[in-house]
Amino acid sequence: MAAPKPTDPAEDAARHAQKMAKKKAARDKIMATKEGEKGLIIVHTGAGKGKSSSGFGMILRCIAHEMPCAVVQFIKGAWDTGERRLIEAHFSHLCQFFAMGEGFTWETQDKEKDIAAARRGWEKAKELIRDERNRLVLLDEINIALRYDYLPIDEVVAFLKAEKPALTHVVLTGRNAKEELIEIADLVTEMTLVKHPFRSGIKGQKGVEF
Repeated sequence: MAAPKPTDPAEDAARHAQKMAKKKAARDKIMATKEGEKGLIIVHTGAGKGKSSSGFGMILRCIAHEMPCAVVQFIKGAWDTGERRLIEAHFSHLCQFFAMGEGFTWETQDKEKDIAAARRGWEKAKELIRDERNRLVLLDEINIALRYDYLPIDEVVAFLKAEKPALTHVVLTGRNAKEELIEIADLVTEMTLVKHPFRSGIKGQKGVEF
């Protein structure tokens, strides 16, 4: 079998430049059809890790652009998280942070207490979303509260459709997002679990999980 013919670096570079130029032209054509802005309903769900982390990444982007924003935590309220420490210590003038949850349902073992905490969180969330100064509101782990019917999904969907300001982004995180929520969302990302250290006996670690 004959050895492959050596490629000419100059020819390779020219082919690559031509290929990228075509891609850029196609991309520019697509981008020319996009205009205006819209406040998005964004859902991060799935069994994989990174749903809340992605939401907080968006919060940090808003802070970097000096855009007022807010966080409501529906489940991890009892946790001392790095995100909460950072935001409350350095960026409270740009980001309001409300830790409303009592912990995961298997920790509280009190359904009525969990429902009451979820309701308080939702009332605060509605107040923050209605305030048009907030460009993005992160509802962290609200999907868990919805999954266990601590909040009526119909109420949440109706509010987002009717009362969310036109330019306000709302991010809803947590696994098992309800179909009704996915239906009205503008952007839905499902995190897929491939491997997780917890299954190998490694506990949640500072700087990774919280």
